[in-house]
Amino acid sequence: MTDSTSPSAPVPAAAVHPLAGMAIGFVGIVIFGATLPATRIALDGFSPAFITFARAAIAAAVAGATLIALRKPFPRQHALSLFIAGILLVYGFPGFSSVAMQTVPASHGGVVLGVLPLMTATFAALFGGERPGMAFWGWSIAGAVLVMVFSFSGADIDPGIGDFWLACAALSASCGYVISGKLARTRPGWEVISWALIVTAPISLAGTAFTWNTGIYQPDSHALMAMAYLALGSMFAGFIFWNWGMAIGGIARVGQVQLLQSFVTLGLSALLLGETVTPVMLGFALAVGVVVWCGRKAKVG
Repeated sequence: MTDSTSPSAPVPAAAVHPLAGMAIGFVGIVIFGATLPATRIALDGFSPAFITFARAAIAAAVAGATLIALRKPFPRQHALSLFIAGILLVYGFPGFSSVAMQTVPASHGGVVLGVLPLMTATFAALFGGERPGMAFWGWSIAGAVLVMVFSFSGADIDPGIGDFWLACAALSASCGYVISGKLARTRPGWEVISWALIVTAPISLAGTAFTWNTGIYQPDSHALMAMAYLALGSMFAGFIFWNWGMAIGGIARVGQVQLLQSFVTLGLSALLLGETVTPVMLGFALAVGVVVWCGRKAKVG
């Protein structure tokens, strides 16, 4: 008998397990939380354009090998949705965030991306087939306000062009999350990101070849490991858990877990980059955790 909540089985749209979905989604968030610190490390050895294309090409190779080994047929009926999700998640978010990391600290970027849950809920309502209630919207807005207040009260830089690119990254990610979350209701989440990587692979390979001569700056071992993490973790493994969680827990509700991503990024920025984590940061982390918990109980149709 197949467990409907396993990553190897498609999940019907009506099957909703909020707490399990949020727990599984949080694993993806922890993986995603290291993306900005890893990007800053990778920038010591590669250009933003090369990082964007190369990480996708590496992940596509792993995804293709997995799909071939398991003999998974290509879902032709979802080809367009997979391509759009790929453009947004494979190039949009990584590209915009790589450019942003040239001018802002990873911790600052992590906090600004705290608006992701609200944007994801908005797109889930617009074309994801979900109808969040007023209480849900209230908690979403409260969470977004918390992280923005934190950003402007504790950041060590003034808002600038880096914040613009971060906003573009958030827009790409939230829209892509909803599309891939819908697809994950019909097939395992790992297949969704795998096929999205495959259908966009020609662009990834062409971009990698085009930026090869100008995008590599004698990377050291840290930059190489960061690139490997961005390809295999941020670009592939994270989406397995994230898509799976959204499929069984609901896109809008599980999207609230993204509020914690800012603080995962803060912790990893301190660990990997030596950035300071203050008691104020921890206080905001606790407040956001309360918002996530309350948002979990709010009604989503």
